[in-house]
Amino acid sequence: MDERVRTRVRLLDAVLRHPECSRAELVSVLGLSRQTVTNVVAEAEEAGLVVQRPQLESEGPLIGRPPLRISLAPDAAFAIGLDIGRDQVRSAVCDLQGRVLSLQAEPTDLTALPFETFDRACELAHAALRDADVPAARVMGVGVGLPAPIDARTGTVHARDFLPAWRGIQPVAELRKRLQMSIRLTNDANAGAVGERLFGAARRISDALYIRLSAGIGVGLILDGLPYAGVAGIAGELGHTRVAETDHICRCGNRGCLELVASSVVVAERFSRSHGERVSVTELIELARVGDRSARRAIIDAADAVGRTLAGAVNLLNPQRVIVGGDLAAAGDILIEPLRSAVARGAVAPAVDTVEIVVGELGERAEVLGAAAMQLERAPAVLAARM
Repeated sequence: MDERVRTRVRLLDAVLRHPECSRAELVSVLGLSRQTVTNVVAEAEEAGLVVQRPQLESEGPLIGRPPLRISLAPDAAFAIGLDIGRDQVRSAVCDLQGRVLSLQAEPTDLTALPFETFDRACELAHAALRDADVPAARVMGVGVGLPAPIDARTGTVHARDFLPAWRGIQPVAELRKRLQMSIRLTNDANAGAVGERLFGAARRISDALYIRLSAGIGVGLILDGLPYAGVAGIAGELGHTRVAETDHICRCGNRGCLELVASSVVVAERFSRSHGERVSVTELIELARVGDRSARRAIIDAADAVGRTLAGAVNLLNPQRVIVGGDLAAAGDILIEPLRSAVARGAVAPAVDTVEIVVGELGERAEVLGAAAMQLERAPAVLAARM
C-alpha cells in the first residue's frame, strides 16, 4: 500500500470513528496538513464516499463561515449482522452510519442441529436484504455473534461446555457456503462491545468493557481501541467466575458461577418461584419500575453480585467506561445504581474514580449492530480503493 492510499484509508477510518468531524479535527487526529486533509476529503466526496454539511449554531459558536461537518456517505457500503441467540435469530442490514435499514427475527433452538440454525439465519439475511432493497453486490459481508466463546485461531465454537451440538462445526465455512459473502464471527458480548464502540456509548473511548446481562453473562473488551478476545477467545467470560457455594451445576460444568446467581433468566425464575406464577424478564423489570419491592430487590441483588465480580475486572483493566447491555439493562437505574455501589466497594479508589458505568446506547440492537460493525470496520480500506 503506497503512502497516498494509506493516507486515504487513515482519513476514512477517522471519519468512520469520528462522524460529524471537521477538517480541523481531522488535522488534529491524523497529524496531517490542512491541505492534505482538504484534498483527500474532496477526492472522497467526488467518489461519493463522504457527505458534508455546515455546522449548526446549536453545535457551537460560529465566527465567520461555519465549518463543514464530515461523515461517511451512509449508502457507500452496507453490512449484514446476524445475532444468533439461544432462542432467537436476528438479522439486520446496516449502513455506514449504523442505521438499521431492516431487522428480521425468528425463533430458534440453539441446542438443536446447528445446520438448521444456519439455514434459518441465511434465510433471514436474504429477507432483510430484500426488505432494505439493498443489492447483495453492495454488501461488504456478514458479521455473526454467537452466545459462546469463539476460538479465533480456528473459527470454531468452544462447544464442549457451551454448545455441545456444535462440536466440530465450522460456522464460518457453513455460512460462507450458504451466503457466498465474507463472514466474520465472534461471541455476542464481543459483538456488543464493537457495536457500542463504533455507534454507541464507547465511541471515542479507548478502553471500555461491555457487559451483557442476559440469559448468559459475558464481557466484551475494548483495550487501547481494539477488541480483545484472548489467545483462545475466552477473555471476558465473567459469567463463569465462581461467586457462590452451591450444588447447582453451571452449563460450563462448574458450580457457583455468576450466571447461576445473576443472569436475567435465573433472576426471573427465582422471582417467579417466590410468587407462584411465571414472570418474564420484561415483566419483572416493569414490576420493579412501578414500585414492586420484591421485583426491585431481585434486580438489586443481581446487580450487587455482578458489581462485586466486576470490581475485579475494573481493578485489573482500569477501563474508562463500563457499558451495561443485555435484557437486564432495561431496568436502568434500578440496576445501575447498586452495580456502581458494589464496584465502588470492591475496586481500588483510583480505578473507581476514573471509570464511568452507564447503560448502553444501542439497547437490544447492540449485538446485531456490532456483528454488522465487524464488517463495516473494513470499509475504509475497501472504500479507499474506489478513490
